[in-house]
Amino acid sequence: MSLKKSLMEDLKTSMKNKDTLRKNTITMVRAGIKQKEVDERRELDDEDIMDIIAKQLKEKRNAIKEFDRGGRKDLVEQTEKEMEILLKYLPEQLTEEEVEEIVKAVIEEVDAKSMKDMGIIMKNVMPKIKGRADGSVVNKVAKKYLK
Repeated sequence: MSLKKSLMEDLKTSMKNKDTLRKNTITMVRAGIKQKEVDERRELDDEDIMDIIAKQLKEKRNAIKEFDRGGRKDLVEQTEKEMEILLKYLPEQLTEEEVEEIVKAVIEEVDAKSMKDMGIIMKNVMPKIKGRADGSVVNKVAKKYLK
């Protein structure tokens, strides 16, 4: 089943079960998909949809930091639950150790020596981990190995 159909089925189920949080989260993803389809005038495939979900996850991580700074524990908890729902539609996330192995291999591959090579590293690592890890994790790991 395509990701789009899966989202629609889950939306129907959440509406029947009166699961408001899940319904709202899936509706938000579907709105992002629809917006991109209208903008680009084409049907999105599963990879494009995973990109949209990954982008929304990143936005939610940033929102959690802001809510935490503002002392809004209720919003932090709600956003974390939304993130759990979104993660179910992405491939299994890589651990930091797995990301570290990929980054080390790329650093050796491109013979990176300093922080000036960060762009090259990111350009080579991101396609390998697409949808399975956040770019900020990759950046943090790469900084550890570069001077």
